[in-house]
Amino acid sequence: MELFDHVEFDNHERVLFGSDPGSGMRAIIAIHDRTLGPGVGGCRVQAYSGEGEAVTDCLRLSRAMTYKSALAEIPLGGAKMVVLTDPARGKSPDLLRAVGRMVEDLDGQYVTAEDAGMTAPDLHAVAEATRHVVGIREEPPSPGRRHRATISASTAYGVFTGVGAAVRHRLGTDDLSGVRVALQGLGSAGWKLGEHLHAAGARLWISDVERDRVERAAAAWGAEIVDPAAIHAQDVDVFAPCALGAVLNDATIPELRCSVVAGAANNQLARPEHGEALRQRGILYAPDYAINAGGIVEVAYEIRGDTDPERLRAHLERIGPTLRQIFERAEAEGRTTDTVADQLAEERLRAARA
Repeated sequence: MELFDHVEFDNHERVLFGSDPGSGMRAIIAIHDRTLGPGVGGCRVQAYSGEGEAVTDCLRLSRAMTYKSALAEIPLGGAKMVVLTDPARGKSPDLLRAVGRMVEDLDGQYVTAEDAGMTAPDLHAVAEATRHVVGIREEPPSPGRRHRATISASTAYGVFTGVGAAVRHRLGTDDLSGVRVALQGLGSAGWKLGEHLHAAGARLWISDVERDRVERAAAAWGAEIVDPAAIHAQDVDVFAPCALGAVLNDATIPELRCSVVAGAANNQLARPEHGEALRQRGILYAPDYAINAGGIVEVAYEIRGDTDPERLRAHLERIGPTLRQIFERAEAEGRTTDTVADQLAEERLRAARA
């Protein structure tokens, strides 16, 4: 396996492989860029098909974290950790502590957080072995101090703000009432996004692999349940991917019947050329790391000890204007929104280095 010549290698500062024979932990940490601050990114636990797939995922996600922080205008760098195991079977306390020791060995160059397969309770076990964990802080509500919003709640609110910006740009309305949204995935962020959309009056089509969850959502929101294999192909205004990545690919893009793609999932484009495929079809794509930056904004506020809910909310609402800048620039230049988002992030990184 070639690393330096890997298609997803982007001058990453460090890529570390770790193992712990006692617990069976096998993990990779990729630190992409620390121009803006320490490398921060969630720890993903997943049963990858092999090391090559895990390396690809880690490299892509860590680079996206760099760009996400740059676009969100927060002082954090980009990094990611992946653990190669089935999260339903392989997360023993010993393994989680081994994850913590690997993080601790980097002495703050990498700060870990919640991600797919790694829950907040899991992070408490990780934190037994490292100081460099965010997203598990617990503060009782009191006058003048907010109870910590979860990372997924901030992610969802940022995505909701971004959906509004995309709808305004493509459909010409600030009112989400009656806007048709196909919501793929009802995990923490997807569920909270659904709540925001329902409260705003959107009509929802929903899917999730867990039947009980989707039935509860349908009852609460008056939503229509759709088979997960067909959710992307619904005749709607907005397709909101909130599950795993690579959902926009050779098979799904020709089947889309929406005007906008805007959701919380990471790495939505299976390959870079799929951004152009969406543009050719006249579908407005909200680049994933631009629209789903709410979680890392929440983390930045936690790291600096800022508990003011109004400042956090105002920062999350800046996701909308950032997306509008991307949409307008892409339209004016005849380019894809994802390449414009990359360029904007790189401009901000160059300015910080200068």
